[in-house]
Amino acid sequence: MKIDLHCHSKYSHDNYFEPETLIRQAIRLKLDGVCLTEHYSVEASLPVEKIRVPEGFHVFRGVEISTDHGHLLAYGLKDDSWNIWSRNNYLNIRDVIRIVHDLGGICVPAHPFRGWDSPGDALLGIEGFDAIETHNGRDSAEQNQKAAEVARIRKLPSVGGSDCHRKEEVGRAFTIFKNPVCSIEDIAEQIKKGNCRATEGLGGFQADYLKD
Repeated sequence: MKIDLHCHSKYSHDNYFEPETLIRQAIRLKLDGVCLTEHYSVEASLPVEKIRVPEGFHVFRGVEISTDHGHLLAYGLKDDSWNIWSRNNYLNIRDVIRIVHDLGGICVPAHPFRGWDSPGDALLGIEGFDAIETHNGRDSAEQNQKAAEVARIRKLPSVGGSDCHRKEEVGRAFTIFKNPVCSIEDIAEQIKKGNCRATEGLGGFQADYLKD
């Protein structure tokens, strides 16, 4: 199954991208699903569950969390109970990882080598990641290759997502799952087991690391 695991819509409040347009584009590109990872909130994307989609296409919901070591994608959370702080930015990454795990979710650093909103080389010293976003559709090939190298060094699964904020960006990167995934819990479980790999939708860089 081909799932774009890193998507944004107007519910991230940094764009005007309608989720219906996102979904139509993903279907046109023959993806099997998308995951809305709106900034700061799992609950922000709740309205997308009312959107009708064809049988066999799936819409999942995660969240992109802003920490003191860059952005962190979390999958498998049911609501915003993870946020015990009174703010949305620069949350302690180790505390966030611990809480997400306590709630049954998994943690994946987003665009690890992009710059100010990324962990960079600190990625090697932070424990608790369940996978690495080795391909982000908005990052350069060099940035993605660095992330893939860290995944190999740490023996972590690779995932990919477009990080789309507009129609043209949908599907630029996605994750291929070996087994069917029908819920966000399935997504989290299959990533933890390493039954996935990241790839680029438009050709070029491809991170094919697949955990045994």
